Amino acid sequence: MTEYAFVLKYRLPHGMGGEAAVEALGSAGCTDALVGIGIAGRLALEFDREAPDAASAITSAIDDVARALPQAELIEVGPDLVGLTEIAELLDVSRQNMRKLIVGASGSPLPVHDGSTTLWHLADVLDWLVAAKGYRIDKELRETARAARSINLDRLVSRHGRAVAIA
Repeated sequence: MTEYAFVLKYRLPHGMGGEAAVEALGSAGCTDALVGIGIAGRLALEFDREAPDAASAITSAIDDVARALPQAELIEVGPDLVGLTEIAELLDVSRQNMRKLIVGASGSPLPVHDGSTTLWHLADVLDWLVAAKGYRIDKELRETARAARSINLDRLVSRHGRAVAIA
């Protein structure tokens, strides 16, 4: 078994406070996460979970949270959408170094959002850095980033499909 680090972000049901959510998670045995309740109505869970693969680690955590907080809505699985600063921190390089490497480089991954803040899928950046720049990047981080991207995209496609069906 390998340990995978990831973050799950949720919107809590109307009227549920962070303390009540933490109690429910603890009662359900979901104790392998650091809990953040700094934003009203939101919950961030930073997991370090052992599993045979990253997708299993993430989906088992999502299932555990769903049992403890059935009305909570999953917003995002991380690490997935990242800016230059987050990429630099993960790779232990300066932001300026990362900017030189990725912005405008031939064959670099296209951002998901380009504006005052530019965001990429972390998995795309890591795979490019390995293939094109020869970086040696932690296998578990790459696997977790791919699983997070996949789960987020599946969730968005599902939500978009419902919206199209309603319209």
